[in-house]
Amino acid sequence: MILRDARLFDGREEVATDGAIRFDPESGRIEAVGDADPQGDEPVISLSDHTILPGLVDAHVHFSLSGQATVEDVVGQSDAELTLTEVKNARTTLESGVTSVRAMGARDLDVVLKGAIDRGEIPGPRTLANCRSITITGGHGHHLGREVDGPTECRKAVREQVKRGAGFIKFMATGGVTTPGTDPETLAFTHEELEALIDEAHRRGVHVATHAHGAEGIKAAAAAGVDTVEHGTFMDEEAIDLLVTNDVTLVPTLSAPYRIARNTEQATEESSRKTGGVYERHIDSFKRAYEAGVTIAGGTDVGTPFNYHGTNSTEISFMVEHGMAPEEAITAMTASAADVVGLDVGVLEPGKFADLLVVEGNPLEDVSLLREPTAVLKGGEGVSGRLPNDPNGH
Repeated sequence: MILRDARLFDGREEVATDGAIRFDPESGRIEAVGDADPQGDEPVISLSDHTILPGLVDAHVHFSLSGQATVEDVVGQSDAELTLTEVKNARTTLESGVTSVRAMGARDLDVVLKGAIDRGEIPGPRTLANCRSITITGGHGHHLGREVDGPTECRKAVREQVKRGAGFIKFMATGGVTTPGTDPETLAFTHEELEALIDEAHRRGVHVATHAHGAEGIKAAAAAGVDTVEHGTFMDEEAIDLLVTNDVTLVPTLSAPYRIARNTEQATEESSRKTGGVYERHIDSFKRAYEAGVTIAGGTDVGTPFNYHGTNSTEISFMVEHGMAPEEAITAMTASAADVVGLDVGVLEPGKFADLLVVEGNPLEDVSLLREPTAVLKGGEGVSGRLPNDPNGH
């Protein structure tokens, strides 16, 4: 099939203002980008006044959470209830234009969800799944995570997660906003524990992400070899320098504090108190990291309080609002996030999956257009909306 007469943004740059893309519906992969001539009776669809770009990649999602004011509303649910929630949220995410994600884990359910999606049993984005986030006893996310104490338990927890199918490891370097009794600015693990976690994960062939708000946690994790820092709220210059020097990717999740800060009357008293002033500091850290050349990948933390599935593309708007050019912000949530997730997506190139987002107009001039895609395709198959002028209803 050929889609032609469209603007093409390949995940890194605009490659054509009046171009074509061919994909094979059988293999679900792209065959040509920029120009393509029909072969035989091959279907051809004209998409004038539209832009084709890769499906979005969200490097930080929580399918088990649905934007509740507090995680306490979730922890009492059974595995069956949480699984149904994950199935619903995965479908909503895919239909909004996010065709790949890195799912941050809860009670080992995300790997089960991934398997069902991969087998075609349920609709959802391509998924790199964690099992349970690793945290200290009583630390951030302990409700749905794996609590550990000491380097030996850290190594054992990593081995458990990999054994159960985790595609990466996540740990909580600091406290968090949504976990009562934890301090977002305080380093949770000892340096020996951090080194054990990261070393063991790399020995097992998986990358490591860390939840980290405070500068000390960010610096300790970066020095120990972590691959991605999630949030990065209170970075100082030394922390930013370490991210650049050690080639650590920042996943800023600007959506998360914004949603809480705009809903303080409904948030818990502790979340509201912790968020007070946090958003402004988070924005400052993001701006300084971007200006310093830190690699940034788009991730939303969707599922956290008032941060609803299906609104993921708003993260791109936030990144643009706070300093990134539109093409840079879109790249952060396509090619750059795909590099983090490690799936064969995020760019329009021959051989890559035909995970496509079709948008009316030019999102390089107005990124808000990404919130209402004309059509979403995964592996060349329509999963949301409809391509205009398509007699077969793709």
